[in-house]
Amino acid sequence: MLIRLGYELTFNCPQPTPMILSLTIHSERAADLVVPDHLTTQPAVPVSGYRDGFGNWCTRIVAPAGKVTIRTDAVIRDSGLPEPHVPDADEHRVEELPGDALVFLLGSRYCETDLLSQMAWNMFGSCPPGWPRVQAICDYVHNRIRFDYQLARATRTAAETWNEGVGVCRDYTHLAITLCRCMNIPARYCTGYLGDTGMPPPYGIPDFAAWFEAYLGNAWYTFDPRNNMRRIGRVLLARGPRCLRRAYCDYVRPEPARKF
Repeated sequence: MLIRLGYELTFNCPQPTPMILSLTIHSERAADLVVPDHLTTQPAVPVSGYRDGFGNWCTRIVAPAGKVTIRTDAVIRDSGLPEPHVPDADEHRVEELPGDALVFLLGSRYCETDLLSQMAWNMFGSCPPGWPRVQAICDYVHNRIRFDYQLARATRTAAETWNEGVGVCRDYTHLAITLCRCMNIPARYCTGYLGDTGMPPPYGIPDFAAWFEAYLGNAWYTFDPRNNMRRIGRVLLARGPRCLRRAYCDYVRPEPARKF
């Protein structure tokens, strides 16, 4: 199956503005690209890049003052199969986890494990360990949180999502990640493309999406508390230990005007 994907983002900058863009398809899917996802800008500006500590390709530009548009148009080959469902994937004891998975147990600005740990153990401590426990967490988050674009807030944390009962895909993801980490299950944040392949109409507005991966049975598996089902054609852009809410476009805020 071939999937066409891309984006067009337009910003109006009050002055030249450095940007870091995590908008390139992750290296693990690079071999599947039929038409590369080359990033272009209008007006044209110099483009450079680097790979961060989590394997994400980050593009650097300095957007000029005024309107700037960033876009790509690519085609990727996909198996067309639903994501793996492995209900017997085991949970690992902390001392058995590989070193590179331990960072995905830590609390963060958006994932307050210290605030939600006791609640998590009260609710999920009696669940069968492994895949059933992670799925129980996803079921809980999916049913507790109401999706509402109009109430999206860039600063909302997992604890705030739990208290407010509303959010968008990144908020579902933060809460599920936090509950998994409270249960000593490594969980990492992911962002990328998710279309409606294999889904019945009516189709939603295409958008970037957030989900997470949990470490079970010596492998990382995809879970999506927002949609809460195995999907077809998910394409990863970036992953990390915490919110990538600006993974689509991060920028350095301009310095305030100085008086002399």
